[in-house]
Amino acid sequence: MMNIYTKKINQLYLIVKKASTPFDGLPALALRLYLVPIFWMAGTNKLMHFSNIVEWFGNTDWGLGLPFPYVMAALATSTELAGAVCLSLGIFTRWISIPLIITMLVAILTVHLPNGWQAIADPSAPFANAQVLASAEKLERARQILTEHGNYDWLTSSGNFVILNNGIEFAVTYLIMLLALIKLGGGRYVSLDYWFRLK
Repeated sequence: MMNIYTKKINQLYLIVKKASTPFDGLPALALRLYLVPIFWMAGTNKLMHFSNIVEWFGNTDWGLGLPFPYVMAALATSTELAGAVCLSLGIFTRWISIPLIITMLVAILTVHLPNGWQAIADPSAPFANAQVLASAEKLERARQILTEHGNYDWLTSSGNFVILNNGIEFAVTYLIMLLALIKLGGGRYVSLDYWFRLK
């Protein structure tokens, strides 16, 4: 009896797999299109404020204290901009994912890791560190001040106030997406990688 069910499930799986084959490039396309504005905004922001970024990369007192800050800033900026362009077109998808992963690893280790996991402070969520737990009191005090001295309803009509914790959550998410793109490539039918490979 169990063998009949297993056979039917396997047949159904093969039917679904065959029917979905023309669409198997869509997950890669979705990952690429999600990442494009993230890397484009990060790269253009660095480019527009390049001298400040170099200072921040190199300063040991209030910055990251990285060696060769000009080179590091140029590499990060060019990687993010080239990454956004390549991902948008689906060209060199696997190759560009490698330097983007390295950029994410550097960001995780030098910028975000000291802040823990959470990108936005939420004391009730998992992985709340001491910094996040302390944010609840500060956020409540800010709400009180805004309620007393401001138009709180108007100020929050576009969304709630939050404290940006700047943890590793987003950078790790992008890194995982890039790892998936190394495996998936640009995607069937929806990338220049696919069409160039056909020639």
